[in-house]
Amino acid sequence: MPKYMDKIIDMEGIIVEVHDGSVGIDLKGRLGYLEIPMRMLITDYEPKVGQEVGFRMSFIEQLGPEVNEKYVCNLRHRGH
Repeated sequence: MPKYMDKIIDMEGIIVEVHDGSVGIDLKGRLGYLEIPMRMLITDYEPKVGQEVGFRMSFIEQLGPEVNEKYVCNLRHRGH
């Protein structure tokens, strides 16, 4: 469980890729790139490159120093 309280941040981005099952978003403010499954996109419109999106998020907190060895092993098996 996280130790710190949420600090909700309003984020915005631009759709830069549209695939059958996902959309790619460049975050404004040079904060990076996010790819999400299409099922997570709430929209009344057909997603198109260049459309703006908005969402809310919080900071990501590392939960502890332990490494999930099973997950790392699976990553190595897939060639990451």
